Amino acid sequence: MKKIILVGYMGSGKTTVGRKLNQNLNVDFIDLDEFIELKEGLRISEIFKQKGEIYFRKQESIWFNHLLNENKSLIISLGGGTPCYANNHLRLQDENVLSFYLKANIETLVIRLKQNSDRPLLENVDDLNSFVAQHVFERSYYYNFSKYKIDINNRDVDDICLEISSIVQKNN
Repeated sequence: MKKIILVGYMGSGKTTVGRKLNQNLNVDFIDLDEFIELKEGLRISEIFKQKGEIYFRKQESIWFNHLLNENKSLIISLGGGTPCYANNHLRLQDENVLSFYLKANIETLVIRLKQNSDRPLLENVDDLNSFVAQHVFERSYYYNFSKYKIDINNRDVDDICLEISSIVQKNN
């Protein structure tokens, strides 16, 4: 059973693309952050505040591996940090996985993140441009374990999904 994994920094469109792929491919979609919120009964921001980031990262890895081991095809959008902890990046190379790095430039990410401020890691950030640039630099090593890189700059969701769907069809 193939797993389509969407990887990228906050604001890269993983959830939006995942929902659209769900409609196009008729494969169940799971946003890992939403899945964890459901399992924990708390929003991600509340988990960070009440239990800390280390607790969250452990749960994130447990649930990611659980979903990868499900005996059915799934589209899974990961949190921006998921590949960077607990060797999760190595799972992006699994035989039953088609992993896609939704790659955006810093300008695109900053514009999108300014529109959505409910991000625990951004609560106390003064210089968003520098923060995002440094974070993307640090995380790109892990993101690049994805089998496919999709440039999402100046592209609409339909176009991105068409490219991903074409790759998925070739691998089925």
